[in-house]
Amino acid sequence: MAHLRLLLSHTRRHSHPHRLLPLFHFSSDASSSSAPRRPPPPIKPVSYAPKPKQEAAPEEPAAPPTPYDGRDSQSSLPRRPQQPAPPREWTRQDMRYVKDAAPVISPVSYPSRVAPLPEDRPAGGDAEGVPEEGLRGEGERIQMEAARATRNIFGMQVEEEEQVPYPTIIPVVKRPQKVAIDLVDAIRLVKTSANEKKRNFVETIEAHVMLGVDPRRGDQMVRGALTLPHGTGKTVRVAVFAEGPAADEARAAGADVVGGDELIEEIRKGGGKLSFDKCIATPMFMPRLSKVARILGPRGLMPNPKLGSVTNDVSGAVKAAKSGRVDFKIDKTAIVHVGLGKVNFSEESLRENIGAFVHALLLAKPVGLKKTSKYVGYVKKFTLSSTMGPGFPVTIPSLSVAADHYNKVQVS
Repeated sequence: MAHLRLLLSHTRRHSHPHRLLPLFHFSSDASSSSAPRRPPPPIKPVSYAPKPKQEAAPEEPAAPPTPYDGRDSQSSLPRRPQQPAPPREWTRQDMRYVKDAAPVISPVSYPSRVAPLPEDRPAGGDAEGVPEEGLRGEGERIQMEAARATRNIFGMQVEEEEQVPYPTIIPVVKRPQKVAIDLVDAIRLVKTSANEKKRNFVETIEAHVMLGVDPRRGDQMVRGALTLPHGTGKTVRVAVFAEGPAADEARAAGADVVGGDELIEEIRKGGGKLSFDKCIATPMFMPRLSKVARILGPRGLMPNPKLGSVTNDVSGAVKAAKSGRVDFKIDKTAIVHVGLGKVNFSEESLRENIGAFVHALLLAKPVGLKKTSKYVGYVKKFTLSSTMGPGFPVTIPSLSVAADHYNKVQVS
């Protein structure tokens, strides 16, 4: 209704009526009912001329559908006569799939070429087919080889010796592995081999033991110390780090070097020169020894509580070191190397020293090593040798007998 009122107000203001106004005269608005109604415009009928009718042409019968032969509609058109295509040559790919239709290939033979021999060359000139430059080069090569065979030394021609043929590869003959023998026989053979060659020194009897442990694991570290019943056979120089009454006890027990801070300062300024083979210290000196740890540690002289070299019983430690105390430790290849006496020892003394070492080795067996018996899986190989002599493997049962004998002697 708002739109209708807008149109009516527009009509009153303008003289010419709006072209859409007659369409709203049929509205039922009360305001528009008061105005006089105009009659609607007349509707004139529109008539069109009738369309003339065309006569239908007679329908022709439809032709039957032709069957489809797979060709285009243009194929029904007449074509020009085509000329026959020339025969195509056979290819290797065609011959692979055609067995009997391929053309027969006749073999081709070339004349053989034979190099002219000296007797075949004509006397008057060069040989046929051989250029003169080639013969000249061959002659120069022969002359150079002949000149190389002789050389001038101080103006004299000396014929060179024949060249030695290239050496052939000689297969390496592996030494047969030695069979393990009894401990007593091994000691006898080591002493015999050491006495055959005269040395300027007395050789040491060494034991090399291959263990079945992993040195990279901390729970499989093998380390220990023992006092040999008959000693090591060499003089041991002992140094003791102590002060006061402990220093007096060490001097009374036979220590070679005794000192405190002045001894540590002497080692630090000595340039690596040491006048002792073993170190013993009291617990109060361990923090002070950190100044010379880089000098003593690589040489295995740093006191260690596990080895008994850090103790308040200084006199007992000095006597044990003088009497033949031996420290052993596994290396990176899981092998223990230790000296157990001298060649001039008796066989029985060496046997007791070896038994004591095997007993200490069993006591140092790591707890983390599982699935092994007393020896099997732990001691893989035991070799006995002198300082500069061959090694002799020892059987495990004979080592067990020597260790049991040492244990019985200690108990009794």
